[in-house]
Amino acid sequence: MTAGTELEQDANQGYPFYHRDISWLSFNYRVLQEAKDPSVPLLERLKFLAIYSSNLDEFFRVRVANHRNLMRVGKKTRQVFDYDPKAILKQVKQIVNQHQQEFSEIFEKQIVPELGKHRIFLKRRLQLGEKQRQFVEQYFDEYMLPYVQPVLLLKGKIRPFINNASLYLMVHMEDKEDHSTQFAIVTVPSNHLPRFIQLPSLNGRREIIMLDDVVRHCLGDMFPGYDILDTYSFKLTRDAELYIDDEFTGDLLTKIRTSLTKRHVGPASRFVYDREMPFELLDFLVETFELKKSDLLVEGRYHNNFDFFKFPDFGLSELKNKPLPPLPYKPLAKAPDFFGALLGKDHLLAFPYHSYQSVVDFFEKAAHDPAVTKIKITQYRVAKHSRIMEALMEAVENGKDVFAFIEVKARFDEEANINWGERLTAAGVRVAYSLPGVKVHAKMAQIERREADVIQTYTYLSTGNFHEDTAKIYGDFSLFTTDPRLADEVSRLFCFLETGKQPEKPFEHLLVGQFQMREKIEWLVDREIANTKAGKPCGIAIKLNGIQDERMIAKLYKASQAGVPIRLIVRGICCLVPGVPGISDNIQIISIVDRYLEHARVFLFHNQGQEEIYLASADLMTRNLSYRVETVFPIYDEAVKKQIRDVFKLQWSDNTKARIIDHEHRNEYRKVVGEKVQSQVATYSYFKKLL
Repeated sequence: MTAGTELEQDANQGYPFYHRDISWLSFNYRVLQEAKDPSVPLLERLKFLAIYSSNLDEFFRVRVANHRNLMRVGKKTRQVFDYDPKAILKQVKQIVNQHQQEFSEIFEKQIVPELGKHRIFLKRRLQLGEKQRQFVEQYFDEYMLPYVQPVLLLKGKIRPFINNASLYLMVHMEDKEDHSTQFAIVTVPSNHLPRFIQLPSLNGRREIIMLDDVVRHCLGDMFPGYDILDTYSFKLTRDAELYIDDEFTGDLLTKIRTSLTKRHVGPASRFVYDREMPFELLDFLVETFELKKSDLLVEGRYHNNFDFFKFPDFGLSELKNKPLPPLPYKPLAKAPDFFGALLGKDHLLAFPYHSYQSVVDFFEKAAHDPAVTKIKITQYRVAKHSRIMEALMEAVENGKDVFAFIEVKARFDEEANINWGERLTAAGVRVAYSLPGVKVHAKMAQIERREADVIQTYTYLSTGNFHEDTAKIYGDFSLFTTDPRLADEVSRLFCFLETGKQPEKPFEHLLVGQFQMREKIEWLVDREIANTKAGKPCGIAIKLNGIQDERMIAKLYKASQAGVPIRLIVRGICCLVPGVPGISDNIQIISIVDRYLEHARVFLFHNQGQEEIYLASADLMTRNLSYRVETVFPIYDEAVKKQIRDVFKLQWSDNTKARIIDHEHRNEYRKVVGEKVQSQVATYSYFKKLL
């Protein structure tokens, strides 16, 4: 699959270990695999190209930028790390170059011809008919002219600033009078206008031109004294990290605000350019913008391919996935008394299979229920237009005490979270912001309601955010419960977030990051090790977004060496290497990439048949285990346990979208043996049958 995926060795244990960023590139390749899978509907394949590109953009803005910063520090400082950032960057570049070549081949040789079969045509400027040329020129004059910003590149003059992730054309020209060579750059205004422009077409053809090629067509009008020889595209990606995670003093909110203003002017982390660009033109750009060889990364004719999210569908629903309409969770959706329905039993919701409306109802009904006295919630990422946040403000208007803890260090949502915090504060919500040094990643809420002279607490715990939009595409579990054991400990965790004071009593049911989460998970693994050594039944099954923490991986290696069978479903980063004789030969790992993003974290421990099941906000990453406030919550209700167990079995049985994670990161699909199982479709059917 990838070049240069050599194994590292854990410095302390001598265990095999994949570097997290090499493993992440392997995950993103699984996304690219979906784009070239002919069984995936055509417009969905374009969407996977967009996801791949969006993922890669963030990767360079954060992870690659971090390695480049490490290279800038002194040698003595770098010695505290157990890897060479220069070597990792070289490996990253080698792998990404390989992937980008494949990306171009998938788009140009597979997807474009398939679009043509459905009478959808991407046209370039030299392919336009007379009416289409007139349309393009009129469109340029009416909509694009204020944004293109043509700039001549003159030696010795101040060079223009290149905006982060903006699209540019490098223009190679010749003066009509003296025939001297001249260079210029022109902005492609994709942040102001649609990237795909539908052209007037005949005979049922659906013809599109990309915004880049509209600019190319009209260059002669921008440079009337020159002959246009050729054009080549490029863009610059800038460091997006805020470097505030370890701030322990001062006004953290102010520091984040200040850092956000600098995000778009950070140092270069990637300069991508058209692979057809001649070396002399590339050298001119490198010299003009003072780039380094390590900044350069070759791509195809077009960049910012995440714009494929907005590719027009022409109403061709047959080129998309068959809809799976979210299912109503009937015990709550049909309940005449919403809170009465929550009493006495736990309720598991699985998104996006279930409608998110029940979660919205939880807050909206609480906002207007006279018996509700308090509402508490953590906010990590929320929708731009959030009915949940609106409900919190309405609750204050109706006399309720509302508290919201807002994590303003949620990467790329910092500004949105600050804005929500200001709106909530203005409405009278009691708002607390980030804790210095850690992120609060727990997904939880509580409502207190006065019922028959007692205060009844309703608790909500989830593996995913309070986000109405992502709930349509992220696979998550959520639990409604009135279990007093969980209610008491969630209340104490909220008290910690409100006051900053350490809880006086230890957590016995919840596993909480910053308190005992890491130690308790290790203890649960150790118990399975003890059981297998005693000849008793044992087993571990875990579903995660990522596993990278070396100490936790070493613990799972020890369990494997002791004979504990371990099954892992890992969507993204997987630094654990399965199948190594004598170390991890009892560990099997699969990864599922399909129409929904797998986001739920599930832990199942055999415990001699008395299975313990946990859901979590946390992955087995060092950041989750050591630098975040997380919640891992036990499942006590037997009916809920069965549902989680059944869904895990369906996912483990997937032989359509599951890739095998092995020591070579080949990302081979599981071979279909027996009945075909596509776990996301099967999970939808499973919950539909429970209606």
